[in-house]
Amino acid sequence: MAKHETPFLDQLESGPWPSFVSDLKQQAEVRAKNEAGVEFQIPVDCVEDLLGVVELSYKHGRTHWKHGGIVGVFGYGGGVIGRYCDQPKLFPGVEHFHTMRVAQPCGKYYTTDYLRSLTKLWDLRGSGITNMHGATGDIIFLGTTTPQLEEVFYELTHNLNQDLGGSGSNLRTPADCLGSSRCEYACYDSNALCHFLTNEYQDELHRPAFPYKFKFKFDACPNGCVASIARSDMSFIGTWKDDIKIDQDAVAKYIANDEAYPANAGAFRGSRDWGPFDINKEVINLCPTKCMWMEGDELKIDNSNCTRCMHCINTMPRALKIGDERGLSILVGAKAPILDGAQMGSLLVPFVEVNPDDDYAAITEIIESIWDWWMEEGKNRERLGELIMRQGFQKLLEVTGIEAQPQHVAYPRTNPYIFWKEDEVEGGWERDVVEYRKHHLR
Repeated sequence: MAKHETPFLDQLESGPWPSFVSDLKQQAEVRAKNEAGVEFQIPVDCVEDLLGVVELSYKHGRTHWKHGGIVGVFGYGGGVIGRYCDQPKLFPGVEHFHTMRVAQPCGKYYTTDYLRSLTKLWDLRGSGITNMHGATGDIIFLGTTTPQLEEVFYELTHNLNQDLGGSGSNLRTPADCLGSSRCEYACYDSNALCHFLTNEYQDELHRPAFPYKFKFKFDACPNGCVASIARSDMSFIGTWKDDIKIDQDAVAKYIANDEAYPANAGAFRGSRDWGPFDINKEVINLCPTKCMWMEGDELKIDNSNCTRCMHCINTMPRALKIGDERGLSILVGAKAPILDGAQMGSLLVPFVEVNPDDDYAAITEIIESIWDWWMEEGKNRERLGELIMRQGFQKLLEVTGIEAQPQHVAYPRTNPYIFWKEDEVEGGWERDVVEYRKHHLR
């Protein structure tokens, strides 16, 4: 029989979708039976008490978790999120129930042996509950006691060759897509860049020194499988400079509805009969900049107006391919709605070559110039995007040494006044005063 009655949580199991409540009940039962013969290092009934405290939160309409102080492992300022229950007498198994973040591998590639090692460790020294993956991307270990933190950390770093992820006002664990390891559209090796920057900025990742959190995310192509443009302070999105490659014979076969050339690679047309493929309806008319048209039997593209939305390439993958002059764009300032509302990333660098031979110097130079400015000017709990809103995008261009370009304009200016700095005008303001007096004062 369950230790706690959970009528509110039971309702969450009644719907058509899988419920976390069922998973927790199963884990509580496993721990109670101790089927694996494990000598648990934290209370056996911790998951049962977790169900109880969540039920009480539903009943009272408020949380029963409190912030009871800073907790972590020696030498690190992040990686552990302290969790304490405000009803320790009712639920002693979760009196302290800390979360640990484990850095996910690039592209989230795992071996089964590695996953078994993680779960075995957490069954012994934690609740056995994991989250794959948290919003930051990390593997999440949910629930352990303070004495077990150092034990878990030692096992991770010494025997599993693994590290904790980021938490607090620091660089969060970088996250990337599968990239060139599996995707034909990859414009750069997102796995390699993510791995390099993770190692390069270990100090920033583990020892909080920023005004607030800072996230890197890497999309190897404009399809944006990581959604970096909406979820990171600095997103790296693969792109290309030259023209989209066109196979006119393949275009003709798509238009002719050749069975070997299904539109969308057959991915979305199989669920219902959409009728014959119509290139005007399904590709040309959906181009956001109207840069495509048919000229006789040939497809034409005005690449100077292409915004790399990828729709045409995704729809006719055997006819259209990304260009050969590849690199990435850097966007900055995306975040969730904490202070000034949700923001998408703003384009900072339209194109930069990705060169691992010089340790990505062109990219790290931009990163560090932004960090210097943000750490100097940012207010407490102010994300980079909010600092840009407060001081202006022009200030960001100044601190990074990037010249203003048409791609930086989000919308035409509405301020009728133009202000020049002294060093922006040849001769300075004294010359302007002399010229004004000469021609306008009598």
